Amino acid sequence: MPRSLQHDRKLFGVTLALCLIGAVMVFSASALTLREEGHNGYSFLLRQLLWVAIGIVGMTYLMRMDYRRLRQPRVIFTGIAITLMMLIAVFFLDRSHATHRWFRLGPASLQPSEIAKLVVIFYLAWFLELRREPRGAGVNDLRKTLLPVCGTVLLIVALVYKEPDMGTACMIFFIAAVMLFVAGLSYKYIIGTLLAAIPLIYVAIASVPYRLQRVQSFFAPGSDPQGHGFQLAQSLIAVGSGGFSGVGLMESHQKLFFLPEAQTDFIFSIICEEIGFIGAIAVLTLFAIYGWRGFVAAMKAPDQFGRFLGIGITTMVVGQALVNLSVVLGLVPTKGIPLPFISYGGSSLIGMLLATGVLLNISQHAEET
Repeated sequence: MPRSLQHDRKLFGVTLALCLIGAVMVFSASALTLREEGHNGYSFLLRQLLWVAIGIVGMTYLMRMDYRRLRQPRVIFTGIAITLMMLIAVFFLDRSHATHRWFRLGPASLQPSEIAKLVVIFYLAWFLELRREPRGAGVNDLRKTLLPVCGTVLLIVALVYKEPDMGTACMIFFIAAVMLFVAGLSYKYIIGTLLAAIPLIYVAIASVPYRLQRVQSFFAPGSDPQGHGFQLAQSLIAVGSGGFSGVGLMESHQKLFFLPEAQTDFIFSIICEEIGFIGAIAVLTLFAIYGWRGFVAAMKAPDQFGRFLGIGITTMVVGQALVNLSVVLGLVPTKGIPLPFISYGGSSLIGMLLATGVLLNISQHAEET
């Protein structure tokens, strides 16, 4: 008699908790500012709740659909083709905030780079499983494995970087590197890639004035407090002002035109200010549980495809959270990376929920071996 499939309830609960925190904090961080600007104070909250609802519907569907149905080549290559077309098409649209990152249709928008992260994960999970089969070429075969992988991933990374969106491009590259490492990539290739990346990163930063100024502000926070160091300085003030228990929900001062776009990339600053150390630890704990349950599901997957898929999704969510938190706390230079499930934004939120639906589906099959 076949067993009843059960998803990981801890992972499911943590995901819903993060979405709930996100909705509350988006409202807290944006309502007063919107009203002062003459807008509806509930508009960001209503949009966030709509995206949560859409994402949960998609997550529930994928949670119930066997993830192995997504292993088919026609699914993988269709996803790659559509993603590449969208990443190219955005360059023919009007700029938004001096970048080519979004498709806009009225109040709705779509960010193809968020889809690109998921497509790269599925592609690598499928491709690496084939190469690790008994008759496969192996992960370290330069011609049959590494060149096709690097060609596909680097093409997507280059298009995202050109938007420009260096943060997401680096995130995609990092996810791919982790998946290749788990698959058994030789240390000589890892070390060689790191050495080759150093001059490329240096040129990418030094050749663009605002990136160079951000790095300089990171190493000397007080050198430009009213310019490129302003956002980080205000973020640290917000974090420090919260103390142990915070100043109270809706009581943040930094969100009142001091911390720009507080509901997006720097929403953790508002959490720290309003809920204090308690709120910060709660968020960190939730992401730690997500990472723990995600990696457990991946390691217990009944096949290599599920294992690599689980590793990629968990790395994407937890890795992006760590980068965002590090930026907010001044541990790395400022970069536009949203906090998963919490920051305001539809493309990221829906993408994370869909990915979590796949991860929950993998957890259902974790003990079938």
